[in-house]
Amino acid sequence: MPSVKKPKHQKRKVLIVTGLSGAGMSSALKILEDLGYEIFDNFPLIFVSDLIAQKGHTDTPLAMAIDTRSRGFSPINIINKIEELRKNKNLDVQLVFMTCSNLALRKRFSETRRSHPLAKDRPALDGIRQERTWLKPLMDVADLLLDTSELSVHDLRRQVESSLHPDSTKRKLTITIMSFGFKNGVPRESDTVIDVRFLANPHWDEKLRPKTGKDKAVQEYVAKDPDFKSFLGHVEAMLKMLLPRYSEEGKYYFTLAFGCTGGRHRSVYMAERVSKTVSSWGYSVSTRHRDLD
Repeated sequence: MPSVKKPKHQKRKVLIVTGLSGAGMSSALKILEDLGYEIFDNFPLIFVSDLIAQKGHTDTPLAMAIDTRSRGFSPINIINKIEELRKNKNLDVQLVFMTCSNLALRKRFSETRRSHPLAKDRPALDGIRQERTWLKPLMDVADLLLDTSELSVHDLRRQVESSLHPDSTKRKLTITIMSFGFKNGVPRESDTVIDVRFLANPHWDEKLRPKTGKDKAVQEYVAKDPDFKSFLGHVEAMLKMLLPRYSEEGKYYFTLAFGCTGGRHRSVYMAERVSKTVSSWGYSVSTRHRDLD
């Protein structure tokens, strides 16, 4: 009689969700709840272990938002707690960090007329900057960075569903293609960086300088570079080979960053062009231009 193969043990999914105030943690938790997670907002870190060990609920995926509002909040303590939890072989623990540009956050606090938790009697931007510096250690070690600067609620749902669905059979590779300027630093969330500063630079054309890589005139200028077509073909061929392999290896998110000097012309056009191509292959793609604002 042939032996019956036992189903592979499924680790319990545990998400620690943190990030910048106003970056969308509450929205992310609602999406996770719809996906079957048991959610806890503004959860004290000291109770995390007890919650996970609670009998009768050991199979339910958990998502806990722990942010600067939480009692006893400390980035280092969170990192230590995650390292402790990961010693349990029955748990799949991930740190999700939600971020957003200063400009977008300031606009959100202005529109809601709410004060920033770290700037009750100061301009919101002061609190945003202070919080970003304070939380940097968490952002540096996060398993997943969700940048909501240009995401609608529907875009956020697509990213969360494809990256964090508790049923691994329903998780798909989520791709972010972004542009940036080297003068402002390389984005930490990028998995692969491609330098496009060798392409013809529209900055030196006074008529094109105020425009961006989203404008047709700039796109035509860059596309006329004698090496552009060949370069684009190589990039797309590389991605066509790599992306299925990443999916096969169980990777659920991939960020490709194109960089030029200022992050306004060449890198923007490349990100736009490649995003359309990758999207046509059936992948979930979001496009972000970090330094365009």
